[in-house]
Amino acid sequence: MHWLEAVQRLRRERRPGVLVTLTSVRGHAPRDAGAKMVVTDREAWGSIGGGNLEATAVGRARAMLATGDPAPQSISLSLNERAPVEHGQQCCGGEVEVLLEPLAVVPSVAVFGVGHVGLELARVLARLDLELHLVDSRADQLGRDRLAVLDDAVAGVHVHHAPVPELVLGEVPPGTHVLVMTHDHAEDAALCDAALRCAHLGSIGLIGSSAKWRRFEQRLRAEGHPPEALRRIQTPIGLPDIVGKEPAVVAVSVAAALVRVFEAEAAAAGEAAAGARTVARGRQPAPRTLPGTAP
Repeated sequence: MHWLEAVQRLRRERRPGVLVTLTSVRGHAPRDAGAKMVVTDREAWGSIGGGNLEATAVGRARAMLATGDPAPQSISLSLNERAPVEHGQQCCGGEVEVLLEPLAVVPSVAVFGVGHVGLELARVLARLDLELHLVDSRADQLGRDRLAVLDDAVAGVHVHHAPVPELVLGEVPPGTHVLVMTHDHAEDAALCDAALRCAHLGSIGLIGSSAKWRRFEQRLRAEGHPPEALRRIQTPIGLPDIVGKEPAVVAVSVAAALVRVFEAEAAAAGEAAAGARTVARGRQPAPRTLPGTAP
Protein backbone atom coordinates (compact mmCIF):
# COMPACT_ATOMS: atom_id res chain seq x y z
CA MET A 1 0.00 0.00 0.00
CA HIS A 2 1.27 3.48 -0.88
CA TRP A 3 2.08 5.59 2.17
CA LEU A 4 -0.55 8.21 1.28
CA GLU A 5 -3.28 5.59 1.00
CA ALA A 6 -2.13 4.20 4.37
CA VAL A 7 -2.48 7.66 5.96
CA GLN A 8 -5.99 8.01 4.55
CA ARG A 9 -6.95 4.51 5.70
CA LEU A 10 -5.77 5.12 9.25
CA ARG A 11 -7.71 8.39 9.34
CA ARG A 12 -10.90 6.73 8.14
CA GLU A 13 -10.51 3.91 10.67
CA ARG A 14 -9.53 6.27 13.52
CA ARG A 15 -6.29 4.42 14.16
CA PRO A 16 -3.11 6.19 15.34
CA GLY A 17 0.07 5.99 13.33
CA VAL A 18 3.34 7.76 12.62
CA LEU A 19 4.48 9.17 9.29
CA VAL A 20 8.22 8.55 8.91
CA THR A 21 10.11 10.71 6.39
CA LEU A 22 13.73 10.60 5.34
CA THR A 23 14.33 14.34 5.40
CA SER A 24 18.07 14.60 4.74
CA VAL A 25 20.77 12.41 3.24
CA ARG A 26 24.50 13.19 3.27
CA GLY A 27 26.64 10.74 1.37
CA HIS A 28 25.41 7.29 0.42
CA ALA A 29 22.14 5.86 1.77
CA PRO A 30 19.69 3.16 0.62
CA ARG A 31 16.96 5.72 -0.20
CA ASP A 32 16.91 9.36 -1.24
CA ALA A 33 15.53 12.19 0.87
CA GLY A 34 11.76 12.26 0.71
CA ALA A 35 11.24 8.51 1.11
CA LYS A 36 8.34 7.83 3.45
CA MET A 37 6.67 5.07 5.40
CA VAL A 38 3.71 4.79 7.75
CA VAL A 39 3.96 2.86 11.01
CA THR A 40 1.27 1.58 13.38
CA ASP A 41 1.65 -0.54 16.48
CA ARG A 42 1.43 -3.69 14.33
CA GLU A 43 1.91 -2.73 10.68
CA ALA A 44 4.12 -0.68 8.40
CA TRP A 45 3.74 0.48 4.80
CA GLY A 46 6.43 1.92 2.57
CA SER A 47 10.17 1.97 3.24
CA ILE A 48 12.93 4.42 4.06
CA GLY A 49 15.73 1.99 3.27
CA GLY A 50 15.49 -1.16 5.37
CA GLY A 51 18.10 -2.48 7.76
CA ASN A 52 19.06 -0.78 11.01
CA LEU A 53 17.91 2.58 9.69
CA GLU A 54 14.34 1.48 9.12
CA ALA A 55 14.14 -0.79 12.17
CA THR A 56 15.37 2.01 14.42
CA ALA A 57 12.78 4.41 13.00
CA VAL A 58 10.00 1.85 13.36
CA GLY A 59 11.00 1.16 16.96
CA ARG A 60 11.03 4.87 17.79
CA ALA A 61 7.65 5.34 16.08
CA ARG A 62 6.08 2.51 18.07
CA ALA A 63 7.49 3.91 21.29
CA MET A 64 5.80 7.21 20.44
CA LEU A 65 2.52 5.38 19.82
CA ALA A 66 2.81 3.51 23.11
CA THR A 67 3.15 6.74 25.09
CA GLY A 68 0.80 8.83 22.96
CA ASP A 69 3.47 11.46 22.40
CA PRO A 70 1.92 14.07 20.06
CA ALA A 71 5.14 15.97 19.28
CA PRO A 72 7.14 15.25 16.10
CA GLN A 73 10.61 13.86 16.67
CA SER A 74 13.77 13.87 14.58
CA ILE A 75 16.57 11.32 14.73
CA SER A 76 20.00 11.24 13.07
CA LEU A 77 21.73 8.02 12.09
CA SER A 78 25.18 7.25 10.69
CA LEU A 79 25.40 4.41 8.18
CA ASN A 80 28.91 3.13 8.77
CA GLU A 81 30.65 0.25 10.50
CA ARG A 82 31.60 2.40 13.51
CA ALA A 83 28.07 3.54 14.32
CA PRO A 84 26.26 1.85 17.22
CA VAL A 85 23.44 -0.35 15.93
CA GLU A 86 20.68 -2.51 17.35
CA HIS A 87 19.36 -4.21 14.21
CA GLY A 88 22.39 -5.06 12.09
CA GLN A 89 25.14 -3.03 10.47
CA GLN A 90 24.71 -0.74 7.46
CA CYS A 91 27.91 0.38 5.77
CA CYS A 92 26.56 2.72 3.08
CA GLY A 93 28.79 5.46 4.51
CA GLY A 94 26.24 8.26 4.69
CA GLU A 95 24.34 10.11 7.37
CA VAL A 96 20.59 10.58 7.41
CA GLU A 97 17.96 12.45 9.35
CA VAL A 98 14.49 11.05 9.87
CA LEU A 99 11.36 12.95 10.90
CA LEU A 100 8.63 11.09 12.78
CA GLU A 101 5.21 12.80 12.76
CA PRO A 102 2.31 11.37 14.76
CA LEU A 103 -0.91 11.02 12.77
CA ALA A 104 -3.70 12.32 14.94
CA VAL A 105 -6.93 10.39 15.37
CA VAL A 106 -9.67 12.82 14.40
CA PRO A 107 -13.29 12.69 15.63
CA SER A 108 -15.90 10.81 13.64
CA VAL A 109 -19.56 11.82 13.41
CA ALA A 110 -22.44 10.02 11.68
CA VAL A 111 -25.53 12.09 10.89
CA PHE A 112 -28.53 9.89 10.17
CA GLY A 113 -31.02 11.97 8.22
CA VAL A 114 -29.80 14.69 5.87
CA GLY A 115 -32.99 16.74 5.85
CA HIS A 116 -33.26 20.46 6.51
CA VAL A 117 -31.51 20.23 9.90
CA GLY A 118 -29.12 17.44 8.91
CA LEU A 119 -27.82 19.36 5.92
CA GLU A 120 -27.28 22.54 7.95
CA LEU A 121 -25.44 20.48 10.55
CA ALA A 122 -23.31 18.87 7.84
CA ARG A 123 -22.38 22.34 6.55
CA VAL A 124 -21.11 23.34 10.00
CA LEU A 125 -19.32 20.08 10.81
CA ALA A 126 -17.71 19.99 7.37
CA ARG A 127 -15.59 22.98 8.42
CA LEU A 128 -13.93 20.89 11.16
CA ASP A 129 -11.09 18.38 10.90
CA LEU A 130 -13.08 15.20 11.35
CA GLU A 131 -14.62 12.28 9.48
CA LEU A 132 -18.27 13.00 8.63
CA HIS A 133 -20.67 10.23 7.62
CA LEU A 134 -23.96 11.36 6.07
CA VAL A 135 -26.61 8.65 6.00
CA ASP A 136 -30.10 8.74 4.53
CA SER A 137 -32.59 6.20 3.24
CA ARG A 138 -33.75 8.72 0.60
CA ALA A 139 -31.47 8.96 -2.41
CA ASP A 140 -32.72 12.44 -3.36
CA GLN A 141 -31.43 13.88 -0.06
CA LEU A 142 -27.92 12.84 -1.04
CA GLY A 143 -27.93 14.15 -4.59
CA ARG A 144 -24.83 15.76 -6.03
CA ASP A 145 -26.48 19.16 -6.44
CA ARG A 146 -27.80 19.17 -2.88
CA LEU A 147 -24.46 18.24 -1.32
CA ALA A 148 -22.44 20.62 -3.49
CA VAL A 149 -22.33 23.00 -0.50
CA LEU A 150 -19.83 20.57 1.03
CA ASP A 151 -17.38 20.65 -1.88
CA ASP A 152 -14.89 22.79 0.05
CA ALA A 153 -15.15 20.69 3.21
CA VAL A 154 -12.20 20.37 5.55
CA ALA A 155 -13.72 17.18 6.91
CA GLY A 156 -13.57 13.86 5.14
CA VAL A 157 -17.15 13.43 3.93
CA HIS A 158 -18.60 9.95 3.37
CA VAL A 159 -22.07 9.64 1.85
CA HIS A 160 -24.19 6.54 2.53
CA HIS A 161 -27.47 5.92 0.74
CA ALA A 162 -28.91 3.15 2.90
CA PRO A 163 -32.50 1.90 2.57
CA VAL A 164 -31.84 0.22 5.93
CA PRO A 165 -29.76 2.96 7.59
CA GLU A 166 -29.09 1.08 10.83
CA LEU A 167 -26.79 -1.25 8.87
CA VAL A 168 -24.37 1.67 8.49
CA LEU A 169 -23.86 1.66 12.27
CA GLY A 170 -21.73 -1.46 11.84
CA GLU A 171 -19.58 0.23 9.20
CA VAL A 172 -18.54 3.41 11.02
CA PRO A 173 -15.26 3.37 12.95
CA PRO A 174 -14.97 2.93 16.73
CA GLY A 175 -15.85 5.99 18.77
CA THR A 176 -18.12 7.51 16.12
CA HIS A 177 -20.65 9.94 17.56
CA VAL A 178 -24.11 9.22 16.21
CA LEU A 179 -26.86 11.78 15.65
CA VAL A 180 -30.32 10.45 14.83
CA MET A 181 -32.50 12.97 12.99
CA THR A 182 -34.30 11.23 10.15
CA HIS A 183 -37.64 12.17 8.56
CA ASP A 184 -39.34 9.09 10.02
CA HIS A 185 -39.85 8.46 13.75
CA ALA A 186 -40.04 4.71 13.09
CA GLU A 187 -36.64 4.93 11.43
CA ASP A 188 -35.34 6.97 14.36
CA ALA A 189 -36.56 4.32 16.80
CA ALA A 190 -34.94 1.50 14.81
CA LEU A 191 -31.67 3.43 14.75
CA CYS A 192 -31.78 4.02 18.51
CA ASP A 193 -32.43 0.32 19.10
CA ALA A 194 -29.55 -0.70 16.82
CA ALA A 195 -27.17 1.93 18.22
CA LEU A 196 -27.72 0.68 21.77
CA ARG A 197 -26.66 -2.77 20.60
CA CYS A 198 -23.35 -1.41 19.23
CA ALA A 199 -20.61 -1.26 21.84
CA HIS A 200 -18.15 0.49 19.52
CA LEU A 201 -20.01 3.80 19.20
CA GLY A 202 -19.32 7.07 20.97
CA SER A 203 -22.23 9.26 22.06
CA ILE A 204 -25.74 8.76 20.71
CA GLY A 205 -27.95 11.81 20.21
CA LEU A 206 -31.62 11.90 19.24
CA ILE A 207 -33.35 15.00 17.96
CA GLY A 208 -36.87 15.66 19.20
CA SER A 209 -39.12 16.58 22.08
CA SER A 210 -39.50 15.05 25.52
CA ALA A 211 -42.83 13.55 24.38
CA LYS A 212 -41.06 11.78 21.53
CA TRP A 213 -38.45 10.42 23.93
CA ARG A 214 -41.09 9.09 26.32
CA ARG A 215 -42.59 7.02 23.51
CA PHE A 216 -39.16 5.85 22.41
CA GLU A 217 -38.16 4.98 25.97
CA GLN A 218 -41.19 2.74 26.38
CA ARG A 219 -40.49 1.03 23.08
CA LEU A 220 -36.79 0.53 23.84
CA ARG A 221 -37.57 -0.88 27.27
CA ALA A 222 -39.93 -3.33 25.59
CA GLU A 223 -37.03 -4.32 23.29
CA GLY A 224 -35.06 -5.32 26.38
CA HIS A 225 -32.80 -2.31 26.93
CA PRO A 226 -32.15 -1.67 30.66
CA PRO A 227 -32.27 1.84 32.14
CA GLU A 228 -28.49 2.21 32.19
CA ALA A 229 -28.38 1.50 28.47
CA LEU A 230 -31.09 4.05 27.75
CA ARG A 231 -28.98 6.69 29.46
CA ARG A 232 -26.53 6.40 26.55
CA ILE A 233 -29.00 8.30 24.41
CA GLN A 234 -28.90 12.06 24.82
CA THR A 235 -32.10 13.88 23.97
CA PRO A 236 -32.76 16.65 23.24
CA ILE A 237 -29.45 17.39 21.57
CA GLY A 238 -27.52 20.64 21.43
CA LEU A 239 -26.87 23.31 24.05
CA PRO A 240 -29.87 23.63 26.38
CA ASP A 241 -29.70 27.43 26.60
CA ILE A 242 -30.12 27.83 22.82
CA VAL A 243 -33.84 27.48 22.18
CA GLY A 244 -34.29 28.62 18.55
CA LYS A 245 -35.89 26.10 16.19
CA GLU A 246 -34.58 27.39 12.87
CA PRO A 247 -32.52 24.65 11.14
CA ALA A 248 -29.32 26.71 11.17
CA VAL A 249 -29.76 27.58 14.87
CA VAL A 250 -30.33 23.93 15.78
CA ALA A 251 -27.30 22.94 13.70
CA VAL A 252 -25.02 25.46 15.41
CA SER A 253 -26.28 24.36 18.83
CA VAL A 254 -25.69 20.67 18.11
CA ALA A 255 -22.28 21.33 16.60
CA ALA A 256 -21.23 23.41 19.62
CA ALA A 257 -22.26 20.61 21.98
CA LEU A 258 -20.25 18.15 19.90
CA VAL A 259 -17.18 20.38 20.04
CA ARG A 260 -17.38 20.24 23.82
CA VAL A 261 -17.45 16.45 23.60
CA PHE A 262 -14.43 16.47 21.28
CA GLU A 263 -12.52 18.73 23.67
CA ALA A 264 -13.33 16.51 26.64
CA GLU A 265 -12.15 13.45 24.73
CA ALA A 266 -8.94 15.18 23.71
CA ALA A 267 -8.26 16.24 27.29
CA ALA A 268 -8.84 12.69 28.56
CA ALA A 269 -6.57 11.26 25.86
CA GLY A 270 -3.89 13.81 26.75
CA GLU A 271 -4.04 12.86 30.42
CA ALA A 272 -3.82 9.16 29.57
CA ALA A 273 -0.84 9.79 27.27
CA ALA A 274 0.93 11.84 29.94
CA GLY A 275 0.43 9.00 32.40
CA ALA A 276 1.83 6.50 29.89
CA ARG A 277 4.90 8.66 29.31
CA THR A 278 5.46 8.93 33.07
CA VAL A 279 5.25 5.16 33.41
CA ALA A 280 7.61 4.69 30.46
CA ARG A 281 10.18 7.05 32.00
CA GLY A 282 9.94 5.17 35.27
CA ARG A 283 10.80 1.92 33.47
CA GLN A 284 13.96 3.29 31.87
CA PRO A 285 17.18 1.89 33.39
CA ALA A 286 19.26 4.15 35.59
CA PRO A 287 22.29 5.77 33.91
CA ARG A 288 25.39 3.57 34.00
CA THR A 289 28.59 4.94 35.56
CA LEU A 290 32.18 3.85 35.30
CA PRO A 291 33.85 2.33 38.39
CA GLY A 292 35.30 4.96 40.62
CA THR A 293 33.25 7.84 39.22
CA ALA A 294 30.44 9.78 40.83
CA PRO A 295 26.91 8.86 39.71
